[in-house]
Amino acid sequence: MYSLGDTVVYFIRIAGWAVAISIGFSIAIAIAIWIFSLLSRDIDEWSEIRDRNYGVAAIVIALMTMIALIMVRVF
Repeated sequence: MYSLGDTVVYFIRIAGWAVAISIGFSIAIAIAIWIFSLLSRDIDEWSEIRDRNYGVAAIVIALMTMIALIMVRVF
């Protein structure tokens, strides 16, 4: 049986990992979108998404999902 002190330490450790993973995910998504923007210079993805182009939105969502799946395997 865990004591209250052990439970608090485990909670703080889990919260720290959650913060670290969310920061890593944010950085990875930003880098992936930046590289994707460099590869597709002819298309302004964000204006296409604002104009309700669902194809471009699906590509960006797929990019984010793939980065998330890669990060899940790493952590």
